[in-house]
Order: sequence, then structure tokens, then C-alpha cells
Amino acid sequence: METALYLPVKRFLENLGFTVKGEVGGCDLVALSGDEPPIVVIGELKLSFNLELLLQAVDRAGACDEVWLAAKMSVRGKGRESDARYRNLCRRLGFGMLAVTSTGDVEVIVKPPTTGPRRNPKKRSRLVAEHRRRVGDPVLGGSTRAPIMTAYRQQALACASELSRGPRRVRDLKPEIPDAPKILLHNVYGWFDRAERGIYVLTDAGRAALKRWPQQTMVVDVASAGDSIPPR
Repeated sequence: METALYLPVKRFLENLGFTVKGEVGGCDLVALSGDEPPIVVIGELKLSFNLELLLQAVDRAGACDEVWLAAKMSVRGKGRESDARYRNLCRRLGFGMLAVTSTGDVEVIVKPPTTGPRRNPKKRSRLVAEHRRRVGDPVLGGSTRAPIMTAYRQQALACASELSRGPRRVRDLKPEIPDAPKILLHNVYGWFDRAERGIYVLTDAGRAALKRWPQQTMVVDVASAGDSIPPR
């Protein structure tokens, strides 16, 4: 599975000084440097180097400073990673290529060029904001069949955790979860119910969510994170 490639590529980028998180804004991985503004790297994972991987990279290019294509090294090293035409196309498009071996090592096939101009600052800023708001790295890059643990979902789970103790006033939740009023009002996941004005309780769906994601039931500190990221 593509998720098997995530940790080797994550370690590779972390060794270059990046902070890496999986499944951010539809990208298999997003990595930020410690600079301000940060260098934004997007990585896309596939089991083999193919046209679909290139098309994904083209779609992502406008939102970042570098794009890395990562795929599994073919058994005898005779896959697309050894095809000069594929490598040259990546160079012309400005993409890097990484091959992950069966032992989990990462080989650089093509290096991306020096950081170029940012072409879609709005999309780029959304990736940076979601990356910074998300607590930890709760999703393996390349995941496709499970709901993505976005920053919004983490905050909703924090609200659910607080309400699991009994009815709570919105004003009591807001100091630790500043976006609680919006989350409870919009009730995107159906986890909350208004008992009376300004007071909410947890629904059965909310209790089920806490059982499904028990590791996420912490209060999230988002006081300085800015506007809410739309849920996924």
C-alpha cells in the first residue's frame, strides 16, 4: 500500500530539516521548513512511477515551493525510475523523484530545482495553516479509505471530550477551544445537541466518535491559529 512509503519519505524529509505531516489538504504529505515564511514541500506517493503520479504533481505544483514524487523501487531497478525519458520529464517540470527500496531506504533519483516562485499563494497559505493547526501527525500519507483527521476534526473531538462529562456552556469551552462556538453551532458531524440556549450535550454519534478516535480526545490549543479550517 502507498501508506508503506510514507514513513521512509517522512524520515528523509525530516533529515533535511522539515516538519512533515500526512494527508494535508488532499496531498499525501506536506512538509514545512522552519523558516518564516516556510518552504512548502508537497510529496505524492504511488506504488510505481506512472502518469497519474505526474498529473497529481502538476496539480499540486502551484501551491508549494517543491514537489517530490515518491514510489517503490522496482524489483530489479528497471521501472520508470531508470527510464531517462521519465526522469527528464520530471526535470523539465521541476519535480523531484524519490525511490523507496524494499528495506525502507530512500534514493534520490532527480533533485528538484532551486525553490521557484509561488504561483497560488492562497492555496499555499491554506496548506500551511492546516499543517500548523493539526496536532501531531495523526494520518499516514497515502491513506484513502478512512476519514482524514483534520485540525477541524481534532477540535470537534476536543469539544466532544469535554461534553462527555456532561452538559457544558459554550463560554466554558471557549478559553481552551476558541472555535467551539462555530463547531457546536454548525454541528457538521452531528455530534452535538443544544439542550438550551448556550448549553450543549453530546449525542450518541459523538460518543461513538470518541470510541473510534480515543487518541484524539485531548483539548486542542488553537488560540493563535486563526480562522477555522473547513472540515473534511
